[in-house]
Amino acid sequence: MGFSLQCWEPRSQRCSTVYTGALQTPGSFLDPEMRAFLEENTEVSSSGHLTPEIRLRLLTPRCRFWQERADLWPYGDPFWAIYWPGGQALSRYILDNPDAVRMGSVLDLGSGCGATAIAAVMSGASQVQANDIDPIAGMAMVLNCKLNNVNPFPILTKNIIDTELDNWDLIVLGDMFYDEQLANRLHHWLRKCVRTHGTKVLIGDPGRPQFLGHCIHSQLHKVVEYSLPESTRQENNGLTSSIVWSYQP
Repeated sequence: MGFSLQCWEPRSQRCSTVYTGALQTPGSFLDPEMRAFLEENTEVSSSGHLTPEIRLRLLTPRCRFWQERADLWPYGDPFWAIYWPGGQALSRYILDNPDAVRMGSVLDLGSGCGATAIAAVMSGASQVQANDIDPIAGMAMVLNCKLNNVNPFPILTKNIIDTELDNWDLIVLGDMFYDEQLANRLHHWLRKCVRTHGTKVLIGDPGRPQFLGHCIHSQLHKVVEYSLPESTRQENNGLTSSIVWSYQP
């Protein structure tokens, strides 16, 4: 497999990249050339994941760039093209427990393919916003919304960690605790969101050592644990399950 967290530059290093991202309407991402590239180099998939009811454009073994060298990909690292196990667990939980988001406002941090934001829309959230520092992820989210017949949500394409946020009922984030420096920043920022606004926070993670060994772990409550499908296990170095945690500082 050509694509993995070991082969591509970590997101935490990309946070220093200069993006003048702002809140975008879905139509602003519909560049015809970019859309054609994404449609040609991804595959619509709904199998092998915890949420078969959600269809996503992903990088799969049948795609050209699955085996290509990472540096041949012409845009920013396509982390959005993988349905990571933490995001799968969050999306599954929201679909199974719509009361967690119904009639509430939801911010999906580091949204990637947008699956968890899509799950929130499907489950009746009154306001959903996705955030990812990669503008290409914004295009992928728009395409994935169309695949699932949901109205595209606003997408913020800049780094919002350490910034002042509006009052969100729920912040969800998956697979973000893979780097100690980023984990420290997230811990501080999320704690401030909870204490300032009373925001609820749900974190999805398959048990990466960087997450389990971080001090934030002592302030988490396990909500649910899911066994990962075999294909997801193979794509994630044998990780067997993914957990949704409630952050309670």
